[in-house]
Amino acid sequence: MNRIDTLFQQKSNNILSIYFTAGHPTLDSTSTIIKTLASEGVNMIEIGIPFSDPIADGPIIQKSSHTALENGMSVRTLFNQLKEIRKTVDIPLLLMGYFNPVMQYGVEKFCSTCSEIGIDGTILPDLPLDIYLNDYKAIFDKYNLYNIFLATPQTSDKRYKQLDAESKGFLYMVAASSTTGIRQNFEDYQVAYFKRVENLSLKSPRLIGFGISSQKTFLHACKYANGAIIGSAFVTILEQNGDLRKNIQDFIRSIRKI
Repeated sequence: MNRIDTLFQQKSNNILSIYFTAGHPTLDSTSTIIKTLASEGVNMIEIGIPFSDPIADGPIIQKSSHTALENGMSVRTLFNQLKEIRKTVDIPLLLMGYFNPVMQYGVEKFCSTCSEIGIDGTILPDLPLDIYLNDYKAIFDKYNLYNIFLATPQTSDKRYKQLDAESKGFLYMVAASSTTGIRQNFEDYQVAYFKRVENLSLKSPRLIGFGISSQKTFLHACKYANGAIIGSAFVTILEQNGDLRKNIQDFIRSIRKI
């Protein structure tokens, strides 16, 4: 069974997923970040594949992607870094990024390598649903790799139900029709959007992302979904001075209030 399914079977609410960009802040920090997050009780990790033109990302993640590329991160390097990760980490791990690096690496080779090292899913925001279904779904299914779909406040009920029908793992609810970033509160239209989707009675679990930055916004999002994803706020923490592990521990504990 895919680890994502196992997670949602065992835990139905307050799921915390963390995003960071591989190769940031340093080329060799990826494994340390993953292991520290897992040891602090994070439920799932999204490992960002850096890309030269991250159009869906805000300035914080764009900067981290640029730094990672300058540090020498690539898909091949990331796979090499993750070869032994399943010896110590058992929570779901996903790779998130743009489709171009996956195509350059080779889609089947990419999926095969993900399977070999224990990656459970991908989030590829610029891969359209119809192209995925027609051209790539069979390959992903062959390697039990879940491709997670994103939806926004502008996504219609009909489209949501289509995404839900084709989904494995969970649906990624983008909280705002903008790039990633840090926000302090949800606006009324966002709450109305969360409630609208909640009333659709979808089969898939849902995680809310974009703008989650504190315990307050995390818990607010969890009122309307199974959990939430923190990205930009965590990436900022990785750039702070001091011990990397302690900075990660302090941040996760501020969300969980341990």
